[in-house]
Amino acid sequence: MSRTSTALVGMAALGAAGLAWSLAEAHRYVLRRVEVPTLPPGQPSLRVLHVSDLHLTPRHRGRVEWTRSLDALDPDLVVVTGDFLAHQHAVPVVLDALEPLLARPGLFVLGSNDYLAPGVVLPWRYLSGPSDLDERRPALPWGDLVKGLGAAGWHDLSNARARLEVDGRSLDVRGVDDPHIERDRYDVVAGPFEASADLALGVTHAPYLRVLDAMAGDGADLVLAGHTHGGQLCLPGVGALVTNCDLDPARAKGLSRHARPWTDPGSDPGLGGPDGRGAFLHVSAGLGTSPYAPVRFACPPEATLLTLVARA
Repeated sequence: MSRTSTALVGMAALGAAGLAWSLAEAHRYVLRRVEVPTLPPGQPSLRVLHVSDLHLTPRHRGRVEWTRSLDALDPDLVVVTGDFLAHQHAVPVVLDALEPLLARPGLFVLGSNDYLAPGVVLPWRYLSGPSDLDERRPALPWGDLVKGLGAAGWHDLSNARARLEVDGRSLDVRGVDDPHIERDRYDVVAGPFEASADLALGVTHAPYLRVLDAMAGDGADLVLAGHTHGGQLCLPGVGALVTNCDLDPARAKGLSRHARPWTDPGSDPGLGGPDGRGAFLHVSAGLGTSPYAPVRFACPPEATLLTLVARA
């Protein structure tokens, strides 16, 4: 066998091994634990379970059972940042997956894939910028999903805001419908967060900068988002190459700070948040993938238990 043939065989074997690993990794669910100093001084901690991008179909029994098991973490609040669905008959599957958690206080927003059924997307399109959603795809029963979650007492924050009490703490919360398909209307919920609230929380599916800037500018302590899948196919030692939005790849998943934009030279250059250093941003890499791209590489599916603690 020539050197060229040997090299080609080796590359093919390496590619096959990489594909096999990425298919397996898509089912290697991981729980992340993160501590975030967002509460007023002297307060006890508050546990927030952040789940995103379930992309469920009736065949995803393993994902359903793993999600159900998260109730054992005893979270004080559950926040789901969209893309629950990936099938016409997935609403009962989603409600089954979340059933143990529905007895707890909950917040949610929708993502683009809750509105329209998934479809084939050419992989290289993701490298050229945010994907377009083909509105000719069949509609999904997102209204039934909203009704089911609402019946359990969860708050739909799609272009809405609410005040609620969780574990004796006052929360001022707001969210937007999915910015990825330009359904966000932050103007409907805009304005400074309540100074009397123990936590100012923003929620969005896709972490587009226009939404993050607005929430941080209004004084959010913490913003939760999903959508990016953490890059989904990452390079070991490098991380995500894309985010499928205008967020930089370095923040495709995990905890970071988001500064308030400073555009007026005569204004206060503060960064939002009570400590003046910006809102915390947590982006979940999510638990699922599109049924047409059921792979992950160097980016396992995840949910995160955020332990909010008092600021120093």
